[in-house]
Amino acid sequence: MSAEPQPLSRFEAKVRLMKTEEDARRISEFFLSEWSFDDRRHTPGEIEHFRHGPANSLSQEHHLYWYVENETGDIVGVTSCKENEHRTGGFLWDYLAVHRQYRRYGIAGLLFEALQSYIRSIGGRYILTYTCDLPEYVPIQRMFKERGFELIGRYPNYYYEGEDRIAFCKKLTE
Repeated sequence: MSAEPQPLSRFEAKVRLMKTEEDARRISEFFLSEWSFDDRRHTPGEIEHFRHGPANSLSQEHHLYWYVENETGDIVGVTSCKENEHRTGGFLWDYLAVHRQYRRYGIAGLLFEALQSYIRSIGGRYILTYTCDLPEYVPIQRMFKERGFELIGRYPNYYYEGEDRIAFCKKLTE
């Protein structure tokens, strides 16, 4: 991935499903780049996930990654989901990251729509997701609420001391 992709005046995003080890490697590089997350103080578990999660998902049923590339082929957005460990139709919406210079192009919404469409297509019952309660995460909290997610809980000091995990859920079936 080049260091700093230039945003386009008119960006047409196309969401792609990750299918290859090369795509997984590129997604890992994007997650670990300086352009993906505003909060760069990743936990050891997040670093492990960013390094190995995309490649490991290639051999797991219902653990998928979607990504968007810019005109020059650089990854500028990624999201993922996986079925819960009970395999009962509940899904975890894991990470969503959009390159800082591409955040006003609707990429996050397109990635979420691809994820939600997939989950609905296989009869998923709900989507569970989470984020941190720090100010850097207010935009993603707003996105969750705008797309019908309800705040369902808080895990005090989950990430680091003073950083709570807040959980959201969206029912897909009645």
